[in-house]
Amino acid sequence: MTWINTISYEAATGKLRELYDRVKGPDNNVDNIMLSHSLRPHSMEGHMAMYKYCLHHTGNILPKWYLECIGVYVSSLNGCHYCVEHHFQGMRRLVDDDAWSSALRAVIEADTIFDAALDAREIAGMVYAQKLTVEPAGMVESDVEALRVAGLDDGEILEINQVTAYFCYANRTVLGLGVNTEGDIIGLSPNNSDDPEDWGHK
Repeated sequence: MTWINTISYEAATGKLRELYDRVKGPDNNVDNIMLSHSLRPHSMEGHMAMYKYCLHHTGNILPKWYLECIGVYVSSLNGCHYCVEHHFQGMRRLVDDDAWSSALRAVIEADTIFDAALDAREIAGMVYAQKLTVEPAGMVESDVEALRVAGLDDGEILEINQVTAYFCYANRTVLGLGVNTEGDIIGLSPNNSDDPEDWGHK
């Protein structure tokens, strides 16, 4: 499950049990990425708040499937198969087109993003996410200007930036602690965007 000790749902008490009850899915299942924080519940609380507000918040303008798509791409670039599996399933569910989703995943995994069945704005966002992930110190103002030229406003650019940054954080949590998918229910997420405090995975 992870390379460090974790506390199960059944053994959790106090603040940890409260957080588990907020993030759990069916049959009291807690995703392994959340279990990996169990020895420091405050870091789980921070992680979930960041995740919820970056991806699943009513204040976002960009479609949730596209934000998930960026997450899959960033995770693939970082070699984080855990996040690729979870968030591809989330994206696939939102798009509700298995063939299209599978074709997009193939392009992402081959890192041939210009071949994706995405529009110019969406491609531009993916290009930005790719550079920010693999060459963060190389970012320049023209990288943002390219997004404006493609038709994205500054708020939408911020959304892409924050989702990219979140997934780099999540990927390093997973990869650095050896988190795997054993026992997870793949693809659950806190989809209730209307309530920022609803962290339940459905």
